[in-house]
Amino acid sequence: MKLHRVLPYAKELLLQTVEPGETVIDATAGNGNDTEFLAEHVGENGHVFAFDIQQQALDTTYTRLSSLNERVTLVLDSHANVQEYVTGEIGGAMFNLGYLPYGEDLTIITEPDSTIKAVERILGLLKVGGIVTITVYDGHKGGDIERDALLSYVKHLHQRDVHVIRYELINQRKNPPFLIAIEKMRSFTTPRQVE
Repeated sequence: MKLHRVLPYAKELLLQTVEPGETVIDATAGNGNDTEFLAEHVGENGHVFAFDIQQQALDTTYTRLSSLNERVTLVLDSHANVQEYVTGEIGGAMFNLGYLPYGEDLTIITEPDSTIKAVERILGLLKVGGIVTITVYDGHKGGDIERDALLSYVKHLHQRDVHVIRYELINQRKNPPFLIAIEKMRSFTTPRQVE
């Protein structure tokens, strides 16, 4: 066994659970890396919905995808509005929180309220046995607030509904990202919270 860095581990988890032909979500398109990975994995019969609130991110993602564009719907909207675009069951989803790397405005960041709404709504769409990965970057202004709100939310999800792990490399410097992975254990529309 080899210890993976956070981003490769997120992909490994989805490779184990997402089947070719399924619909998946990239909740934060960014520069298109995860969108491309997902589009390649679901194959010509699968589909990816990629969300971002910045046109620059979607333009970069479109360029990166090249011949894979027919497998992807790029959505210029908050991931919190996922239910307006995706109605059927999904095989998995990925989030990369924070800001758009190499973007023009680094003050545009993911926000706790919209992220938690998106996670909750995506979990409702997720197949039983499917996984949502959330890579958390908390070294920027506002990142700690989102981190704390998200951790509080996932820690209180009912264990009969989902299993949640936190994966991180603890000897890295300069606020390295960590991964939250959520596996759906039973069918539900909205995950339950416990005290």
